[in-house]
Amino acid sequence: MALRPEPFGALAYHFGNRRLSFLKTPLLVTVVEGLHKHRSAQAALSAHGVTEHEQRAYLNALASLARAEMIVRD
Repeated sequence: MALRPEPFGALAYHFGNRRLSFLKTPLLVTVVEGLHKHRSAQAALSAHGVTEHEQRAYLNALASLARAEMIVRD
């Protein structure tokens, strides 16, 4: 997967399945780039300052990226 920075966040491209996904905020890009440093998505969100009010939307976005095989659990 490769991320291409955009003013709204980033485009994510999966070279294997050729899917394209939009990461709609710069903070989501930061969270995705830092996921490997945390034991869970929830821990990554907290570490990057995603508020409790915003977490559901971010978890939904991460779940969507996982379904598209953009992110995978090690």
